[in-house]
Amino acid sequence: MFDIKEELKKIPHKSGVYIMHEGDLILYVGKAVDLHNRVRQYFQSPRGKTTKILQMVSRVEYFEYIVTDSEMEALILENNLIKKHRPPYNTLLKDDKQYPYIKVTVQEDFPRIIKTRKILRDKARYFGPYTSVGAVNETMELMEKLWPLRTCSRVLPRDIGKERPCLNLHIGKCCGPCTGQVSKETYQAMVDQAISLLSGHHQEVIQSLKKQMNEASEKLEFEKAAVFRDRIKAVEFLSQSQKIEHAAADEDRDIIGIAKDEDNALIQVFFIRGGKLIGREHFLLENTSLLPENQLIGVFIQQFYSGTAFIPKELLVAALPDELPLLQEFLSSKRGSMVQILQPQRGEKVRLVDLASKNAELILSQFGQRMKSEEKRTKGAVRQLEELLGFDEYPFSRIEAYDISNTFGSLSVGSMVVFEDGKPRTSDYRKFRIESVEGADDYASMAEVLTRRFTHAIREMKELADEGKDPSLGSFTKLPDLLLMDGGRGQVNIALGVLESLGLDIPVAGMVKDDHHRTRGLYFQGKEVEFGQNREAFLLITRIQDEAHRFAITYHRKLRGQAQIKSQLESIPGIGAARRKALLTHFSSLDAIRDASIEALKEVPSMTEQAARSVYDFFHQKAT
Repeated sequence: MFDIKEELKKIPHKSGVYIMHEGDLILYVGKAVDLHNRVRQYFQSPRGKTTKILQMVSRVEYFEYIVTDSEMEALILENNLIKKHRPPYNTLLKDDKQYPYIKVTVQEDFPRIIKTRKILRDKARYFGPYTSVGAVNETMELMEKLWPLRTCSRVLPRDIGKERPCLNLHIGKCCGPCTGQVSKETYQAMVDQAISLLSGHHQEVIQSLKKQMNEASEKLEFEKAAVFRDRIKAVEFLSQSQKIEHAAADEDRDIIGIAKDEDNALIQVFFIRGGKLIGREHFLLENTSLLPENQLIGVFIQQFYSGTAFIPKELLVAALPDELPLLQEFLSSKRGSMVQILQPQRGEKVRLVDLASKNAELILSQFGQRMKSEEKRTKGAVRQLEELLGFDEYPFSRIEAYDISNTFGSLSVGSMVVFEDGKPRTSDYRKFRIESVEGADDYASMAEVLTRRFTHAIREMKELADEGKDPSLGSFTKLPDLLLMDGGRGQVNIALGVLESLGLDIPVAGMVKDDHHRTRGLYFQGKEVEFGQNREAFLLITRIQDEAHRFAITYHRKLRGQAQIKSQLESIPGIGAARRKALLTHFSSLDAIRDASIEALKEVPSMTEQAARSVYDFFHQKAT
C-alpha cells in the first residue's frame, strides 16, 4: 500500500521530474529544482490551488520521481515523458502534423536533396520546417532545374560504372555521377549552391548564375545563356514570393503571437529564414484554463522546439515565459549557439509580434468552433468509445484495425490501419501478403497477420533493449490500446488467441453487423455492446472500418494488376523472369509496354534488339 504521507518524507532535495499516477494512468508530469518541496506542495493546504489541481490531486494514488543532475536534464526528461504519455492534466500542444523538411545528405560523397518528414541523427543537413508541402515541391522543382543532382540510392563512388544510368540522366534530370563523368569537386560545387539557396542566400545564387550566363554569352553560346537567364528569373521569383518587410534582412527568427478564450489558447508562429517568410502556422494548446499567456508561451516553446530540426537564433514573443534562462539554455544547447527569447518593446519587431497575435485572434474566432467540432469527432469520439466499453479511466490513444481481402481465395492480403486520438496515422499503416494460408480462410489469414505483426514487435523491442536503446523507437514496437476486428465473436477469439500465445494483454473488440452488413454494435468481453446515443463513437468505428477496407482492397487490386501483367508477359517468347522485371521497372503499366516502340523497348536494361522485337510483335500481332 502506497502511503503518500510517508513517501513525501523520503523525497530528496534534488532537481528532477515527478510523475503522478492513478493506477496505470499517468495524470501529470512535472519538473522541479527541488523535488521535495515541489511535490509536498500538492498535498498541503488547498488554499490558492485551482480547481483543476485539486481535482488532479484527489485522483492521485501514488507518485514516483526521477532525480537528474541539473534543471536542464529535468526539462528535457519532462518534455519527453509528456510527449510519450500525454497526461490529461498537462497543458499539451495539439500538433499531430509532421512538417516536411528538405534534406541534403552532406555525409555522402555525392549528396542527394530529398523531401522528408523524419529527422534522423545521420549528419545530414535539414532545412525547414516548411508549413506547406507546395512550398517544398516548388523549391525542389526549382533546384532540379538549376542543379541536376542525383536522387537514386546507389552508393557512390563504390557503384560508379556498375549499372546502366537511370532514365533521369537521359531526360536531363541528373548529371550522372554514377557514370564517372562528373568529378566530385564539380558535383560538390552544385551542392554548395543548392545549400546556399536553401539557406536563403538568393543573391549569392543569382550572382553566380549571372556570371555563368555572361560567360556563355561571350562564347556565343546563346541557348546556354538563355537557360541561365530563365534560372535567374526563377530564383528571383522564389525570393520575391518569400519576402516580408523586415528590419534585419538576413536574420533567422520566429515570431510568436498568442490569443485566448475561455476554453483554448492558440499560438501563431511566423517562420522567418534569411529575412524571408517561409511559412506560418498556428497551434492549439489544450488544458489552458487559468494559465497566463507567458506560461502558455513557455509550454509551447518547450514542447514545439524539442521536435524541430532547426532552431533560429531569436524568438520574438508576445510575453516572456517564467523560466526564461532555462528555456534559452535549452534552445541554445539544441542549436549549438546562443538563442535569445525577446519581448520587443518598440519598432518593427513589436509590429511583427502584434501581427502574429492579431492573426492568432482571427484564427481562434473564425475556426474556434471548427476546432471544437474536430475535437468532438476525434478525441471526443474516442472518449465515448472508452465509456461505452467501460474503460473510463483507460485512454484509447492508439487503435489498430485489421481487414482481409482476396478474390475467391487467391492473392489474399491483410491490412493494418492505425488511428491515434481519433485521427488516421497513415505513416504507421502496414500491409501483409498472406503466405501460409491457401484459399479463402479469413480466420487463418487474420491469425497469420496478427502473429506476424506482434512477433515483429516483440523481436524489435528485444533487439533495441539489448542495444541499450529506447524500445519505443522501433517501427513496430508501439502497441495498440485497443485492437479492432472487422468481424464479431469469431475474429475477436482469433485475436485473443494470438495475443495470449505471445503473452500480450490488449483489449480486443469486434464489429457486429446487421443484415445489411452495417455495423450496429461491438462484441467485447463476451457480450454485444450497442452504440445507443454514442453517435460520435459509432461514426469513428465506421471511419476506421472503411479505412481498413479501403487499404486492404487497394493493395489487393495492385497485386492483382501486377499478376495480370506478369501473366501476359510470361507468354512472350524469349522474355524470362529478369527481363519481365526490367520491363515492369522501366514502364509504369502494361499499356505503356504495349504502346512502346522497338527503340523505346531497347532502352530497357538487358533488352537486346531481338528481345525488344519479340515484345513488340507479341502485342501488335495480337492486336491485329
